[in-house]
Amino acid sequence: MTRAVLRFVRHTIRHDQGHAVTFAAFCLADGCAEESGSQETQDAAQDWCLRHCGRTGHDLFRRLVTDRARVTPDE
Repeated sequence: MTRAVLRFVRHTIRHDQGHAVTFAAFCLADGCAEESGSQETQDAAQDWCLRHCGRTGHDLFRRLVTDRARVTPDE
């Protein structure tokens, strides 16, 4: 029989400051596949939604915020 000693180690997950957060928006109107592309600011992605809505009347969007996270042991 094999025996093992297991040790519980707490970890923390945080935004990795070395990488930027990116924002994107996707139109959800039927038949529309337009998207904002990756933007460096939330305002830029939101402005794209407003312009797209003004041009097309489409008013439903999926917003995506992406960051990189780093997990580190608390010890």
